[in-house]
Amino acid sequence: MALGLNVQEPDTACEDENCPFHGTLSVRGQTLEGRVASTDMTKTVVVEREYDVPVPKYDRLMKRRSRVPAHAPPCLDLAEDETVTIAECRPLSKTKSHVVVSVAPAGATDASAGGDE
Repeated sequence: MALGLNVQEPDTACEDENCPFHGTLSVRGQTLEGRVASTDMTKTVVVEREYDVPVPKYDRLMKRRSRVPAHAPPCLDLAEDETVTIAECRPLSKTKSHVVVSVAPAGATDASAGGDE
């Protein structure tokens, strides 16, 4: 367990000073879980979260999504459509204030989605 969170430290080391495991970056505040939507930027991923918002007029729920840019340490191998956990940290750039701290296992993303019961 590292960082005061229930996450495993990566096996490979990196030289990134903004890595919460091998650098000097400390995490604090909230942790969020979402899906990696984009890996096009260098050392940055965009994490997309979907949530439901109640609409009182129609007594229904409406889907919303938010996209959060997060720092991707080199010691974590990230690809699109993976489920990740990000933690809040100090501002790293104009838009980045989160860092990826763990990647969910491949089979644990959505267990109830594809089964006929």
